[in-house]
Amino acid sequence: MANRPLRLPLLAALLVALSSCIPRTTPPTPTPAVPDNALSAGVAAGPKLPTLDPEAALRAERAFLVTCPALLRRQDSSGLTRKEDWQPVCAEAAALPAGDSSAAQRFFRHRFELVQVGDGAAFATGYYEPQILGSRTHVPGYEVPVYARPADLVETDSATAAAAGTPRRGRMENGILVPYYERGEIEDGALANRGLEIAWAADPVDFFFLQIQGSGRLLLPDGNVMRIGYAGQNGRDYVGIGRLMRDRGLLEPGHASMQDIKAWLRDHPDEGKALMREDKSYIFFKELTGPGPLGALNLPVTARATVAADPRFVPLGAPVLLQLDPGEASGLWVAQDTGGAIRGRNRFDTFWGAGDEAARIAGGLQARGKAWLLVPKGTLKRLHATAKH
Repeated sequence: MANRPLRLPLLAALLVALSSCIPRTTPPTPTPAVPDNALSAGVAAGPKLPTLDPEAALRAERAFLVTCPALLRRQDSSGLTRKEDWQPVCAEAAALPAGDSSAAQRFFRHRFELVQVGDGAAFATGYYEPQILGSRTHVPGYEVPVYARPADLVETDSATAAAAGTPRRGRMENGILVPYYERGEIEDGALANRGLEIAWAADPVDFFFLQIQGSGRLLLPDGNVMRIGYAGQNGRDYVGIGRLMRDRGLLEPGHASMQDIKAWLRDHPDEGKALMREDKSYIFFKELTGPGPLGALNLPVTARATVAADPRFVPLGAPVLLQLDPGEASGLWVAQDTGGAIRGRNRFDTFWGAGDEAARIAGGLQARGKAWLLVPKGTLKRLHATAKH
């Protein structure tokens, strides 16, 4: 038999009686649940897709086509879509006439619906493919090693690591998985003389920022270019030194771009070295010989079309519409990448390609506004029907 609600007078009397025999302490405030994917954050219908810039529509179409194979085989961690939802959409994308911006716009408008995750409040930064001085061999002027992924770096899945109480990435020591060497230990020689050096960089500050970007180009002494891409990470948490510098008053208000940070680090070499080591995360690289750079899906990313996102809140491969201030990053993007600092709903990192202009835009971009995901039409109706049951 179902419990019946207490009548209000009886409930009041019980509260008075109880109040005389319990301590008068303030009950703890319940900790609000942190959404762990898009469904738990809440989803709602977004607006109609606005008219897109023709070139942006074509870039997004090409990026989406590149990502379609991954959409058809990956499990969507956001909980929004299923692999079968993308099959007809990808088939139609493959049949679009090449270079037809009008057809690309009609495709995105007619085959997708916009979905808002949570309140839709977005924050976006930028990343790019750095070009720094490097050498394939250790010669004078090139003293910073570029390491390949070490063979003793062990990686497990999150569930296994949590159950065992061990780090997700680490190294075996006396039969126990312990945290891998941190940045300072590696820079002090923990991996030296193991044949892991695939190249050498000329400047430690430039290489530090290349690690943050996850890929880049080494401009070699003979004029050739060596492209390197992400091959692994030591398992240590990423720490943004820009935030540390702002919190400590090392940067003047309004002067916290990548270029400002680099200038401070070079003007204060000893303090700068110690500051960079507070980011204990360390990236390992491999040489890239095909198209690239590669994103988290191991597929080439596209300048001014690829965005990094948290796969718990955005289906990797899905288009994303951003409306931001400043407006440089507004428009249609495709979620093809992830990042250690790109965590949470509606947090994005826009990719701008290589070169000075890309570095300028990406290095200073901090934009806020709104974000909507583009998912196959019918997704919201299916989710609502499932929720009722």
